[in-house]
Order: sequence, then C-alpha cells, then structure tokens
Amino acid sequence: MRELPPKALLAEIEHGALALAKLAGAAIELALERELAVRYKGASDGDQRFHDPVSDVDEEVELLLLSHLRERFPDHDVLGEEQKDSRDRGGEFVWAIDPVDGTTNFVNGFPLFACSIGVLFRGRPVCAAMWCATSHALRPGVYHAHAGGSLCFESASIGRRPNASVRRRLAGMPGGHESAKDDPWEVRTTGSAAIECAFVASGLLEVARFGRPNVWDVAAGILLVQAAGGVVLVEDDRGFKPFDGFATSSGETGARALRGWRAGVVCGDPRAVARVTRRPTVR
Repeated sequence: MRELPPKALLAEIEHGALALAKLAGAAIELALERELAVRYKGASDGDQRFHDPVSDVDEEVELLLLSHLRERFPDHDVLGEEQKDSRDRGGEFVWAIDPVDGTTNFVNGFPLFACSIGVLFRGRPVCAAMWCATSHALRPGVYHAHAGGSLCFESASIGRRPNASVRRRLAGMPGGHESAKDDPWEVRTTGSAAIECAFVASGLLEVARFGRPNVWDVAAGILLVQAAGGVVLVEDDRGFKPFDGFATSSGETGARALRGWRAGVVCGDPRAVARVTRRPTVR
C-alpha cells in the first residue's frame, strides 16, 4: 500500500474539493435557466453524427474550478477534461476534473449528470467530491470522502444499507449489455460513469462496469466506492486486478501522461464484482 499524505492535509484537501463541488453545482443549476450553447467534438460541417457533445457550461465550470485551484492549491497539478493543456509541474498531487459528466444527459435536461472532482497523490485517488444532480436522498448534493475516511453526503456520514427484502437489485453496465437469467440484478445504463460510481457507493447500484473510461470520469468515483467499503478492479492484457492507482505502462502519474490512460473498470460489492469480471469484456 502506498504511503498516504497526513490526515490533516487530506481533510483540508477534501474540504476544498467539497467547496468547489458545491460551487460547480450552483453554477450548473443556474445555467439550466438559460438556453445552452452546444457543440460536438470532432464534428465538421455536414457531419450529422453529432456524438460527444460539450456545452458552454462544461467549459465555464472547468475554468471556474481552475481559477479557484490556482489560488487555493497553487502547487497542485490539474487534469481537466475540457482544457487540453494540463497543468503539470511534476507535483505529487493532481486534480482530475470532469465539470459535467453525462453531458448528453445534461444538454437534454435528463437529470443524471455530475461534476466530478478527484484528487490523486502519486496516481492514487486520495480525496473526492462529486456534485450529483440527484442522489440516494432524491435531491442534488455532494458525495465526498478522503482515503481512510468514510463516505459522506453533504457533510454527513452515510452507510450502504441495502434492503434485505429486495431480492433483485440493480447493476450499471455499458449500453447494450443485458443481465443473464441467473444474475441477481437488472441492468441500468445512466449515461454517466461518475453518477454510477456514486450510486454504487451509496448503495443504489450493487455493481458497475465501464469499458474504457478516462481518468476524470472515475477518479472521484473510485474513491467514493472504496470509502463505502466496495472494491475496484481494473483490466489489463492479463485480466482484472485490484486497482492501485492511475499510471501509464511506464509508471508515469503526471497530469499530461494520465490524459491517455484507459482501462476497463468494475466496482461495487465484492461478490458482485467477482461475478461480473468472470464475464467476457464489454467494449
């Protein structure tokens, strides 16, 4: 196990991430009162495929968070989804930010999206704060945690307490994946890896699987799941193994290097994770 920063420092960073997630959530909610400007990454004139949307809110929220990080944690590096020029000074801390995860949902007004803020120390998630448009409490709010601490929602500790009388639960899987007849769950696809991680952590989903997410998609969510007592596995050429942090094949953990990180991820209840990882890979 890699050495962690001091608990007092982790608590300070978690508090900062929580404040930023709340700030982002307020900006996102306010933006819903206006008409959003939407473009599509990689689309050219005449291209009617319209995949991978990005809104003006994605860019505005990320810039808002970056400006606050420069003031509060000037020595920390940043890996943001929308700002391709990552702030990478070779520091031990990297903030992995997805200003709006589930943008297709967001621009269509479908209330399953999140602002995900994960803080990495030498590649390992050590703090997380995620504002979600909805939650186990049926309202917007921020899930947050630090390594070695408990899962919290809006500063109150929460536990995963699934109802024992519910015999068939839910699992988050990539689109098109159906549950097998003997699976103890039904499949749901939310359109947001961050939301699904938060739902696993809070007990709404028993397990979730992701094909090849980006670091910013799951950096915060992985820590939330771990704080709730769940397990996380990642896939490489030899199969699944316990998650031990983000790094390139050469061991690099800097912001620029991690922009290209991709791997299959499964997280959730240990027995459910074991069951899912025995299945063929879903891309």
